[in-house]
Amino acid sequence: MSWSADPKLPPIHSRRRRLAPILFGLLVGVVAGWFLFSQLGDIIGNRAYAQPREVTPRDQLGADEQATIDLFEQANASVAFITSIAHRRDFFGLNVFEVPAGTGSGFVWDDAGHVVTNYHVIKDANAVEVTLADQSTWKAEFVGADPSKDLAVLRIGADGDDLRPVAVGTSGDLRVGQSVFAIGNPFGLDYTLTTGVVSALGRTIPSFNNRTIAGVIQTDAAINPGNSGGPLLDSAGRLIGVNTQIASPSGASAGVGFAVPVDIVNQVVPQLIAHGRVVRPLLGVHLFDDSISRRLEVEGVLIQSVAAGGGAEAAGLRGTRRSRGGNIVLGDLITGIEGHAVKNNDDLLTALERFQPGDTVTVEFVRDGAVQTARVRLYAES
Repeated sequence: MSWSADPKLPPIHSRRRRLAPILFGLLVGVVAGWFLFSQLGDIIGNRAYAQPREVTPRDQLGADEQATIDLFEQANASVAFITSIAHRRDFFGLNVFEVPAGTGSGFVWDDAGHVVTNYHVIKDANAVEVTLADQSTWKAEFVGADPSKDLAVLRIGADGDDLRPVAVGTSGDLRVGQSVFAIGNPFGLDYTLTTGVVSALGRTIPSFNNRTIAGVIQTDAAINPGNSGGPLLDSAGRLIGVNTQIASPSGASAGVGFAVPVDIVNQVVPQLIAHGRVVRPLLGVHLFDDSISRRLEVEGVLIQSVAAGGGAEAAGLRGTRRSRGGNIVLGDLITGIEGHAVKNNDDLLTALERFQPGDTVTVEFVRDGAVQTARVRLYAES
């Protein structure tokens, strides 16, 4: 018996060709359905998470945090921001206009409107503006400056009721490791608080007239450009220094900042307010430049001449002169003031700053190779 194809049915391979698209369509439908179902599940599931999280309650702030907040809220009312104004002339005309030349920080000193800042913040300014914590801005009047201590005093016309003078402390009892707080205007970001500790005491940094500032406070509280002139505070919110310099190759804070101690500030500022400058006590001598002492390979300051009527003349100190034979006879070489070693002119001025006009000090000097002393009455610089 033999089989033969039914002439009414299509060939098997033809039926397979027609069945393949149907099966493929069913497969695609199943996959697409599964995908849509899974996505719909994800969407429905994600809706449960697409809501704001419930806030987790916390306990009260720590005592140290709250103390820092209270300090900032109390002290920032005393902080001022300084804008140096430069005059520029119109390129095509004669019109003069004002442009901001730099910014710094400062603080209110008293209710008479005196504001303290760094000398270098305002030294090149044609005008200065001071902005207080209430955002009022005032044209400032220059009162006085002491470049050797990098300090300056301005005065604004704000009402005394709107001024909050900073609380003044002392730097004489500071200890390495105690907490400090700096408030200022770094990079123009006003009312910035940074914290740290006293890193070292008794540092010496250069000033702006070939002098040095001794007894400086070193801190790791971040101090950046714009912080200059702002207050460094202790944990009681008292002024203990004026932020003035940083040690950094990049010009930004590297954790080594310096502040002029408040005990110096409290001596200098009243004199600037009263006289526009610091009235320093004088011996009554004119001195040779330090290069002469170095050339002679001696340590000390060499007297060039003695002022007539001064304390040095009354004490018998001698200046440099010519002998009858025409030879130069060197004057006395001052090596100490009241027990403080004097190796150069800066040392002498720093030693004298410890005293007031009218005080009498012991001067140690070398004459003809012998060490001698004299009692000299200091007088005020005219």
